[in-house]
Amino acid sequence: MGDVHEDPGAELARRLRTLKAQRGVQMGGLQQRTGLGRTTVSQALNGQVVPSEATLVALAKALGVAMEPLLALREAAMRIPQVREALPRQVSRRSVRPRAQPSFEERYLSYVAERHSQLTVVGLDLSRPERARWPLDAAYLSLELAERVEGWPAGSEEADRPSVVVKRAEHALADCRRVLLRGLAGSGKTTLLQWLAVATARDELPEELPDWRGQIPFVLPLRTLVRRGPLPEPQDFLAAIGAPLAASQPGGWADDALARGDALVLVDGIDEVPQEHRGATRDWLEQLLAAYRDARFVVTTRPSAVPEGWLASSRFTELSVRPMSAADTGVFVHRWHTAARNSAATDAERAQLQNLEAALQVTVRAQRDLAQLSSTPLMCALICALHRDRRGHLPHSRMELYEAALSMLLVRRDLERSIDVPEGIQLTEHQSIQLLQRLAYWLIRNRQTEMERATALALVGDALPAMQAVAEQGTADQVLTHLVGRSGLLRQPTADTIDFVHRTFQDYLGAKAAIEAHDFPLLVNNAHDDQWEDVMRMAVAHARPAESADLLRRLVKRGDAEGDHRGRVHLLAAASLQYATEIEPDTRKLVEQRARALMPPRSPEEADALAALGPGILDLLPEPQGLEHDEIGPVIRTAATIGGDQAYAFLSRFAQSLNFESAPYELADGWKNFDSIPYAREILHPAKEHLSLVVETREQREALRLLKPIADVTFRRPFTGAEIIEHLSPEHTHTLRVYSGQALTDFKFLHRLPALNELSLSECGQLMHIEDLAGLSLSILDLLQFPDGTSFDALASLPELTKLSLYTRLPWDSLEEIPARPHLTALRLASWIGTSLRGISKWQFLEDLVINTGPTPTEWREISSLPHLTDLYISTYDLAQAAPIPNVKYLQLSPIDTDAQLHLIPDTFPNLKRILVNCRRSLPDITDITPLKRIKGLQVSLNYADTVLGLEEFDPDSVHLYPRPRTAGT
Repeated sequence: MGDVHEDPGAELARRLRTLKAQRGVQMGGLQQRTGLGRTTVSQALNGQVVPSEATLVALAKALGVAMEPLLALREAAMRIPQVREALPRQVSRRSVRPRAQPSFEERYLSYVAERHSQLTVVGLDLSRPERARWPLDAAYLSLELAERVEGWPAGSEEADRPSVVVKRAEHALADCRRVLLRGLAGSGKTTLLQWLAVATARDELPEELPDWRGQIPFVLPLRTLVRRGPLPEPQDFLAAIGAPLAASQPGGWADDALARGDALVLVDGIDEVPQEHRGATRDWLEQLLAAYRDARFVVTTRPSAVPEGWLASSRFTELSVRPMSAADTGVFVHRWHTAARNSAATDAERAQLQNLEAALQVTVRAQRDLAQLSSTPLMCALICALHRDRRGHLPHSRMELYEAALSMLLVRRDLERSIDVPEGIQLTEHQSIQLLQRLAYWLIRNRQTEMERATALALVGDALPAMQAVAEQGTADQVLTHLVGRSGLLRQPTADTIDFVHRTFQDYLGAKAAIEAHDFPLLVNNAHDDQWEDVMRMAVAHARPAESADLLRRLVKRGDAEGDHRGRVHLLAAASLQYATEIEPDTRKLVEQRARALMPPRSPEEADALAALGPGILDLLPEPQGLEHDEIGPVIRTAATIGGDQAYAFLSRFAQSLNFESAPYELADGWKNFDSIPYAREILHPAKEHLSLVVETREQREALRLLKPIADVTFRRPFTGAEIIEHLSPEHTHTLRVYSGQALTDFKFLHRLPALNELSLSECGQLMHIEDLAGLSLSILDLLQFPDGTSFDALASLPELTKLSLYTRLPWDSLEEIPARPHLTALRLASWIGTSLRGISKWQFLEDLVINTGPTPTEWREISSLPHLTDLYISTYDLAQAAPIPNVKYLQLSPIDTDAQLHLIPDTFPNLKRILVNCRRSLPDITDITPLKRIKGLQVSLNYADTVLGLEEFDPDSVHLYPRPRTAGT
């Protein structure tokens, strides 16, 4: 063995150990600072394995050093073949099988690992397109996933609830068995599925996903499946995706893997299924789920393709891919240039790439518009490629970026090699685009993202008689082969199929073809379909001024005529305005007038829909004066989600105009999209006395010092106890929520906050008891997601506790064993506590009760005996088993997988004054409130009701709908 410094992996480990010693950091402290597990940190320091990208970035930050030199060593180490057999690995059922005669399962896993182990990277190597691919090991970037919080303690104030919980992908997936993953085009959804497939097949999943190990992955791209006919049964999975091993698959093999719970089904691209077939796709999924309850499923889609809760009845967790952070973008830029340097031919070219990377790292941070464009892996790769191609000069708008990318891919790659006639075919940029447009437009019209090669061949053949200069050079087959091999835009995933390297290019080229064909009616008639949204925006961009105006007026006219699609079509018209180079004032005024009728947003969903339309919508958002209470927060959320300088200026003006008797939660939540220090100083500071602050980053934690005294704060990233309290105000902090407590080793730091009255603790994985809470003057305590077996005996040592929320597994068989004092007035319980409700009557002072698990008849009787119970919140229930509960005055129902049983409400709750029904997660689309008219003077609130029957039976002022419906002029 040579000197240790010749081995980049050993050198990396040595540097990490040296840095740890120089900083005087202990192993436990390093774990706390990084949020990584002990094994992960230990392996990185000892050089047992090459650490992942995310691990190394976390270690670099924790040790306070630049990450680029460490990343360079890591990449050098990755290029050296790893002797995997020498590494400590989990023994699996596959690793002990004889290798001489591999089983079919082992052959299949090897096929999956090889088939999905490479990623095509746009513009990585213009001179050698066949080298424009990354090994997945080096290319995969663990992005952040956001989960909208469901099942939070019902009845909590909205400000108490996190709107989303954000985690890195491996952490977010850890506790999930069924996932619906939403993400924009190019956000990395498919790459995540590839990584899951390959890491599972190789038995190399990270330690954060122990329960996912040993699975057999099935990658099912819906773009391929829907083109081939009916969606397949398990025995046909391999044949449906064209896997060459399909013919040798043993009978019943796939069924057996799914039935054992050893299968990971990765379904990619719900949005690539035509809208009218998505219901059938859901039926197909639900049939698989019913037959194979223990298998794992991950399903991907663009955000607008299916409504929220589309698979909620099948217990899917909905996660959303977050835009890349500035740190993620920096890592991606570094890796792109490293990969490009590895394929560079000369030292001069490598040096130039080094300089370009350094310049681009500065540019993407300094220019907000570029930072927004580079927030997905696809767009970031385009920016890197164009920056290299144009020697550091970049276009600024999205459409200019696409146009430049097409020119780069279609022309520059052959110019770089001084090749005029590759494969005997020479096409100008215009000729290539004309042919590619034809293919793209066929895919769009037929709602496909993949076509038979024979179809592509026919389309090219039909075009050649009108393109004599191309036809003279070769046959349709030769021209198509040239386009696949040289354009950089097409690929051939199987021997008989053709598709575009990314849907974005398909939409761009198809929109151009639609404008040239004057297919305005076709565009407008499909504007309600999410598959056509980007096509419509780009069509407006491609069109000449008069054509753009015509298109937008047609959209407005259609929206006016069709109530079902009015909002979607009118907002699409508004979103398309920013794509138009020139729009006559009357048309702009007409479009904005219709958009304003949909303003301001009145719910988080409406805010997110508006934010998706881009910065142009900011000009239509109203100022605070005259806004209703349910509009202020969503307006702030819209602007904050859009981000950028214009949004920052809007929020600054908005905040200055607010009456801060109470500050909206969204104002504090929004600073995650901006620089923390200026946002804290200029926007949050005037409202600091009324804010519930939300801390998700170290920069935000540092900014807390500008907002003292701090009364109410939430931490959503793992921090140590010392870091949590460093900038707090001991005499003023009365409310503290720690929703990511993985770095906490004790709770002793809480005793340094004498004013603390309300405490929430979640995911405190290093603690198996809460003894340190004893003696605190808490009146409100929320305990969420503690490890199984945790002792909660210290509840008996909280003399002032009156409100308790338990959203974690409990160690007792029944509630009568819980040691909480008898004077509780509020108790909130999750469905997964694993504890019977028996004994609840020992808290005779209960006024407020939340239960998310269905009571038995005996438990119902005990609940009905509570003399002071006035507020009841239930989600899983059968009122047919309930005893009458005459004391309840306020009832909140969140029925799951069933109707709300409203016909039983009058007899069960005869003295009810108010009822709220959350209709989002119940199966029926129609809510009939007619039975509730039996209760005189009842106030009825319905959240997210699709269709409501019986409204005419009630006084208009006694029924409240959320989001508040819009009528003419409101």
